Amino acid sequence: MRDFARLYAELDETTSTTRKLAALQAYFTSAAPQDAAWAVYFLAGGKPRQAVPTKLLRQFAIEYSGLDDWLFDECYHAVGDLAETIAHILPPPSQPSDIGLADWIELGIAPLRGAAPEAVRAALLLYWDQLDTRERFLLTKLIGGGFRVGVSRLLVTRALSAIANLDSKLVAQRLMGWTDGSVSPTAAGFLQLIAAHTPEEHAQRGGQPYPFFLAHALLEREPASLGELSDWQVEWKYDGMRAQLVSREGQNWLWSRGEDLITERFPELAALRLPDGVVIDGEILIWHGGNSPAPFADLQKRMGRKQVSARLLGELPAVLVAYDLLEMDGRDLRELPQSERRRMLEQLVNMLRAQQAAPQLRLSPLIAADSWEHLARIREESRERGVEGMMLKANDAKYGVGRTKNVGTWWKWKIDPYSVDAVLIYAQSGHGRRASLYTDYTFAVWEQEDGGERKLVPFAKAYSGLTDAEIAKVDQAIRKTTVEKFGPVRSVTPSMVFEIGFEGIASSPRHKSGIAVRFPRILRQRDDKTIDEADTLDTLKSLLATS
Repeated sequence: MRDFARLYAELDETTSTTRKLAALQAYFTSAAPQDAAWAVYFLAGGKPRQAVPTKLLRQFAIEYSGLDDWLFDECYHAVGDLAETIAHILPPPSQPSDIGLADWIELGIAPLRGAAPEAVRAALLLYWDQLDTRERFLLTKLIGGGFRVGVSRLLVTRALSAIANLDSKLVAQRLMGWTDGSVSPTAAGFLQLIAAHTPEEHAQRGGQPYPFFLAHALLEREPASLGELSDWQVEWKYDGMRAQLVSREGQNWLWSRGEDLITERFPELAALRLPDGVVIDGEILIWHGGNSPAPFADLQKRMGRKQVSARLLGELPAVLVAYDLLEMDGRDLRELPQSERRRMLEQLVNMLRAQQAAPQLRLSPLIAADSWEHLARIREESRERGVEGMMLKANDAKYGVGRTKNVGTWWKWKIDPYSVDAVLIYAQSGHGRRASLYTDYTFAVWEQEDGGERKLVPFAKAYSGLTDAEIAKVDQAIRKTTVEKFGPVRSVTPSMVFEIGFEGIASSPRHKSGIAVRFPRILRQRDDKTIDEADTLDTLKSLLATS
């Protein structure tokens, strides 16, 4: 645990990619394989399951520290993070331990799930007495299920490929499915991650998917600067769930881009009768019929369900819109050009359609235009078609790993986001190096009450879009205008207006405003506007008609 805690601190204390990469390489070079296996799981995006409720962590930490409840709460309010508070207020350890990360996870944390409170209390007091401040912080994060670290999966891949002297694309392939969580990381698994490549490796893949190829955002660049339109394959950009459908050994596996195995959540897609040795890349959508998919909110009703009733299958039928073919007859097609993969995908889908073998499989249509100007006019139809814009894929592009341009490029040409001017009313401190700053904000718009009075109604939370300098400025204003404190949250006097952008909007009875927005983010602070000039709830509702 000591080594992993040191690595976590090093990663959290720097924004330098070079330093983070060096720290990762040093750790993986020296760590025991079983510890390195769990480190890869967490650093690559695996999420720890909560083993002990927050209420019990707080209660037992107060008992062990001897602090009064009010003093612990004051410390917590000042720090803003429960695990960090606990790590600082406990007395020094009396029996330091050299137990490794794997043993802590498998023998220490796992048995706490479902254990009686008395057993949990005894274990926690024993654990905390063996660890220093940094180690306690990390262990408490893992126990509470709140572990997060500022390192990308790509950086973990680069570190592993460097210590193993392997192509990073091969390591990325081996990492696929690693964070699914259905199988615990093992020493043997880690050694396989960094083992020398063998010609037989592809044949042993089972249900493992390929690393996803990601698109770059076409922001300030003009589409015409990409060259001739005829060199590009153009498709609609759907607002769904990116997935790969893997058919091998007489079985289907469905994987999300986040590397969750979601086969059981979409049984109609798992039941598709595909030839053996086929991998399709596409988008899961709810489609009731007609020319447009259902809103993303309908898909959300299916995403979290591990058990799907017959009624839900009938009310919210899922389809897979296929836009790439990565494997056929067991052959890896990723080195073929985009145009060739598309031709083979069309042949496959047409064959399945003729056999009536895959009714829930749709072919992503290609968009034809005479010029970039013509294509731009077609793109204006995006909202009424229920899509986010267009995808531009170079005809000669291979299928790469992650967001890269070294084998060709995909661009996402999205429509401009919805936007409204809203008032900041609540703020919460951030995490990691931003734990001392207020970086997470709640925004509100005006609602006209029956008596003619106006009140601010919260509708969205956002934490991205501001620079470090802008965050510092907003943080100072929050501290000066704080009205009340609710744990780590501050209520502020309404005084700041921001333009908030979002990709989608839908009615939602779960939200106080009756509105739910998708991917909210801060576009800019509106110093030129007073809070009275912020938008209204009616403005938001008017956007529903265009969504």
